[in-house]
Amino acid sequence: MTTNEVAWLEAEEAPPQRESTWRRLWASRSGRWGLILTGIVLGLALLSAIGATPYDPISQRPADRLQGPSAAYLFGTDLFGRDILSRSMAGVASSFQVAFVAVFISATLGTFFGVAAGFYGNRVRGPLNALTNILFAFPPLLLALALASVTTRNWFTVAVAIAVVYIPIFVRVTRAPVLSLRETDYIKAARVLGFSSGRILFRHVLPNIMPIVIVQVTLSMSWAVLTAAALSYLGLGTPPPTPALGSMVFEAKNLAATAWWTMAAPGLVLIVFVVGLNLLGDGLRDALDPRNESLA
Repeated sequence: MTTNEVAWLEAEEAPPQRESTWRRLWASRSGRWGLILTGIVLGLALLSAIGATPYDPISQRPADRLQGPSAAYLFGTDLFGRDILSRSMAGVASSFQVAFVAVFISATLGTFFGVAAGFYGNRVRGPLNALTNILFAFPPLLLALALASVTTRNWFTVAVAIAVVYIPIFVRVTRAPVLSLRETDYIKAARVLGFSSGRILFRHVLPNIMPIVIVQVTLSMSWAVLTAAALSYLGLGTPPPTPALGSMVFEAKNLAATAWWTMAAPGLVLIVFVVGLNLLGDGLRDALDPRNESLA
């Protein structure tokens, strides 16, 4: 293969040079608010991870039970006198840990299977399509609930249960673009020039589908946070004494009329986190789309 042939092939595969993705993301209203809201919530999680909460999130103070919001307890206290702000911060950290591991597993395996199904043809695509369709036949929360109920309760098994639910999504979103890419001129030229399948995948295919994967990761994070909260609410999430947003809402459901702050604080944090992740996903989709000229 000549130097000119290699240069032509690399020029064909290279994505168009565009303005900085971060600058385009910040120029998008959705992206800007997504970064702000997600940054605030993750900042609370980071403070909890380094032990910088106002109080010990699991320490009980019976003398201060059901105290309303005040200078001492900004979000009030719960039925056992525990500081709700500190527990909400720890709950965000717990939810993010579960969601991050779940999406990492599902994105890694789903992208691998999706690329294989799109690139290697029917001998791989057939069995993967059948497995994907079977998993899609179950409602995601029901499937996660079933898997979580038959495993040992700890944060990692909860993350794995959620990951299994989201693997088919990544298979679907990566398989279609790979099917299109394999028919492009530069992929066909790479085969003619003797490039190995591994080199074609890592140098020509994966860089072109990564924007799709990145956007899907962000959107799946929001759904994973909600799923983790739902499992915790049903008693199948991260076991106590580790605080979880879903279990905090469950504990407060009978106090909503008399001690509204016990449910309002964890519920508000959960809403802000999910909305922020969804806005961030929308902003990334716009920022990574080369056809979107409104952010130029």
